[in-house]
Amino acid sequence: MIDGGQIGVTDPILPESISVRSTPVARASSLRGTLADYLSLTKPGVMSLLLVTEFLAMVVAARGWPGWEVSLAALGGGVLASGGASAINCWFDRDIDAVMGRTRNRPVPAGRIAPGRAIGFGLILSAAGFAVFIWYVNPLAAGLSLAGGAFYVFVYTFWLKRATKENIVIGGAAGAVPPLVGWAAVTHGIGPVGLALFAVIFLWTPPHFWALSLIIRRDYQAVAVPMRPVVVGLRRTKTGILGYGVLMLAATCGLGLWLGWAELGVALGLGIPFLWLSLLVLRETEGMRWARRLFQFSIVYLFAFFLGTALVAALAH
Repeated sequence: MIDGGQIGVTDPILPESISVRSTPVARASSLRGTLADYLSLTKPGVMSLLLVTEFLAMVVAARGWPGWEVSLAALGGGVLASGGASAINCWFDRDIDAVMGRTRNRPVPAGRIAPGRAIGFGLILSAAGFAVFIWYVNPLAAGLSLAGGAFYVFVYTFWLKRATKENIVIGGAAGAVPPLVGWAAVTHGIGPVGLALFAVIFLWTPPHFWALSLIIRRDYQAVAVPMRPVVVGLRRTKTGILGYGVLMLAATCGLGLWLGWAELGVALGLGIPFLWLSLLVLRETEGMRWARRLFQFSIVYLFAFFLGTALVAALAH
């Protein structure tokens, strides 16, 4: 029928070729979109950093190839555990994600995935990740993975993120757990080098994230999240970036005590450019050009440092 000048969807004059019924192509496209949305809940970019640090810590612990079985099991468990924690984070942060320009198109605030389904997905992945670790790796690795995920969800996401400007400083411990998990997967223990790798990521997290928060500080201000630039201002945030960069360089150089002079070369070769960029951020008075470059370089830095450390350990064996 025709109602208000529009042809109704059941009107017999509609040609079959433009039927509004779902076609196989449309269904396939919808399925791909849904799968992509669920994948995005797991934050693949963040996950890739976590998995790289976990696996390369395994290489350092084994002083070479750790073996297919433990590698696949630990990485599979890491995918599930990391993805689950991230999905729960997306569920909880859906209110502020809907306001911030960087996050408003995420599946939950955009309405493409219901909140209940998002948290259910996250809980299932988290449980599956723990099961993989406990059955195929070892109890210590399983416990560390569970502790890291719980710290990220309950301590950082549910509490610190909206409560204190030190949210990233304390909450960054969650992102530093994967090297401990990888180390435990190979050695059934932790050890000083595993703890040193934990410390490197713990000290890397504030300058990495504060560089980003300088760029998008107005988004955080709009949702009343007390990120450091919003609370203490740009100058003190930039000073903090440089200070943590110095501490991170000291931690990376300290690994040379166990891994030798080549490791010191890796630490200095990557750490000096990091500090130089941090100094340029501190001196920058207009714009966020150097903050953006530091943020981008910090990602490359973490990949390169762990890769370099793994190569040093493997070649020294």
